[in-house]
Amino acid sequence: MLRIGVVGYGTGGQHFHTPFIAAAEGCTLAGIVARAPETVAKAHADWPDTPIFPSLAAMIEARVCDAVTITTPPQTRRELVLEAIAAGMHVIADKPFAPNYDGAMELDRAAKAKGITLGVYQNRRFDSDLQTLKKIIDDGRLGKIWRIESRMDQDGAHTVEQGPTGGLLRDLGSHVVDQMVYLLGPVAVVDAQMDYAQMPGGLTDVSFTITLRHENGAHSHLSASKLNHIDARELRAYGDKGAYVSSTIDVQAQDIFAGKRPVHDLSAWGYEPEANWGTLFTSVGRETIPSEQGRYHDYYEAFARAVRERTPPPVTAETGARTLAILDAARQSATEGRSIAL
Repeated sequence: MLRIGVVGYGTGGQHFHTPFIAAAEGCTLAGIVARAPETVAKAHADWPDTPIFPSLAAMIEARVCDAVTITTPPQTRRELVLEAIAAGMHVIADKPFAPNYDGAMELDRAAKAKGITLGVYQNRRFDSDLQTLKKIIDDGRLGKIWRIESRMDQDGAHTVEQGPTGGLLRDLGSHVVDQMVYLLGPVAVVDAQMDYAQMPGGLTDVSFTITLRHENGAHSHLSASKLNHIDARELRAYGDKGAYVSSTIDVQAQDIFAGKRPVHDLSAWGYEPEANWGTLFTSVGRETIPSEQGRYHDYYEAFARAVRERTPPPVTAETGARTLAILDAARQSATEGRSIAL
């Protein structure tokens, strides 16, 4: 069993890490780092058999973990990742795991020098809607892919990390960009537009559109917002054999926020309800496509295998760095009003 500690017990640690570590085969939740009294109390209530530590250093000293997940605020992650690497622990870093491409590659070099596995937590590769689209593409049912459109709008102004170091581009942008790299491969050119709002924490990007031209000739078109009072998730894919459209409800997140855990019923976890199944359009007509299972815990199972077999993790630090390079190019494109070649 890979013993994993979680550093941070905000929304990320509470909802998107600990429940999926507990559900992952080959993994066990070995410790939680939390400091605020109310956070410690919440962690104890949620995981009464798991030790709680006041710091990463204390958890390292206790020798209860083989690996740690760093899910603290973005500006704190670099030092914690380096601290864990120095201690010889394998590391899963929440996205965005560094401020920019160069910072990400610094962490990659540090991990490789120490011989440890460093991965980036891109759980939305394991969304039900994305896994369903990936299967359709892999099965050749769309033929050669021309373009994919991805929309992820959330009515969640209170969740925006405010100021110049926060913003939506580094939040939802990290997800939707990584998903397109996962489906369509490396990116050659980036074009973006961004919308800003003055918030108490400073001027913050709260909405964006991005066009990615991929090296294989396909293009993807991404959009997201958090201040427009819309909750909507849609994927559209076009190929030379047809098209596929899905509108979903982000079922894993909804169930987690409702207090459910995947370990309670692994076989039924993560399926979109039939009313939300996508539609495939081809020359023979239209076909409703049953949902593939969404399994965020697959990330942790794959990471545990990577540590055990000394193979790359599901999302490498270098892959995470390339996503950051795309996000940096998107910001430059929006600022300068031109396309940016990578």
